[in-house]
Amino acid sequence: MTLRRRPLLAAPALLAAAPALAQAPATAPVAQAPGWFRFRVGGFTVTTISDGFARRNIEGLVLNAPADTVRAVLAESFLPTDHYIGPYNVTFVDTGRLLIAFDAGTGGQLTPTAGRLGANMAAAGLDPARVGLVIVTHCHQDHIHGLTTAEGAAAFPNAEIAIAAEEFAWWSDAANESRSPQGQRVNFANVARRFAPYQGRIRRFAPGAEVSPGITSVPAFGHSPGHTVFRVSDGGEQFLVLADITHRPELFARRPDYASLFDFDGAAAGASRRRILDMAATDRIRVTGYHFPFPATGHLAREGEGYRFHRDAWG
Repeated sequence: MTLRRRPLLAAPALLAAAPALAQAPATAPVAQAPGWFRFRVGGFTVTTISDGFARRNIEGLVLNAPADTVRAVLAESFLPTDHYIGPYNVTFVDTGRLLIAFDAGTGGQLTPTAGRLGANMAAAGLDPARVGLVIVTHCHQDHIHGLTTAEGAAAFPNAEIAIAAEEFAWWSDAANESRSPQGQRVNFANVARRFAPYQGRIRRFAPGAEVSPGITSVPAFGHSPGHTVFRVSDGGEQFLVLADITHRPELFARRPDYASLFDFDGAAAGASRRRILDMAATDRIRVTGYHFPFPATGHLAREGEGYRFHRDAWG
């Protein structure tokens, strides 16, 4: 005997509900974890804090390579090829006697997608009033806007500022304005404004100086006239704060000879970039970068004509 299956009929109630189900609102996105990440270097506690990001065009980002070549390099790291995302990250080091910030973020005064430093500091349990030292790696706007509020008050009211003598001298002298790239001339007025609340608390240091116990400056000029990276050492462990030795490592570490739109002197920046990246890879030193993908810390390894960033696991 052949058995025949009867067609399944939808229940009237389900049919009636179908249009409503089709039009149901999308599920709300899952809340993200706070934008901070913490680890130890010897007895020091290091916290990287996300200040958000900026979205930029790819055209014009690299001065010595065509945009299609840049897109191909980005695609190799599974990054978008129709736009470029530049993260902002501020690194804090608590030595046990002093809370130190490396740079100050955008202060929420640069782009609507940035300015998250304060909220993420609070989530990480860091109070701006506890910061005793802000080490400025260089004076580009995205690194020093956050020194002050929009009204001009000091964002870190109890902090001293430390900056390379070459960097501060260049941007403090209006005579240098005509000798600076057109797009960076805004830095002169901005430096005067952002450093104003800290007058009497600005310390200039020489190349190679120990800025604070365990924190040594390493000159890496080119991205700006006095751009500086820092070696953080304690208890036999070390860590490099790379500042802007590269912008996103998926692009500028993998192609160290690329001249960035943001570089003051592209040739000098490229030479510094190769020297610092080679040191980090050779000595297997943990690093953090201001524009690295969050949590912005990990290691660099040689690969092909450049280096690949191996990001630390977050969680």
